[in-house]
Amino acid sequence: MEYSNKEKNRIKRLEGQLRGVLRMMEEGKDCKDIITQLSASRSAIDRSIGVLVSSNLVECVREEQNQENQEEAINEAVQLLVKSR
Repeated sequence: MEYSNKEKNRIKRLEGQLRGVLRMMEEGKDCKDIITQLSASRSAIDRSIGVLVSSNLVECVREEQNQENQEEAINEAVQLLVKSR
């Protein structure tokens, strides 16, 4: 599967966010601030999963000519999304 620059950049931003959390910890920042940033990171991960699952769903459905296989691809994508929660 090909990943777009937009999808890759989303992950790079998340990586930077997590590095920022580590820096905050090393600097001894307040626990509340760190938890706030970790919660934001978790939300960003959840959104990234949603984007990747939806992109995968579209690609899989386009590739499948058979109706039964399309339904299977959709179910698989939905299961990935549910599993991520």
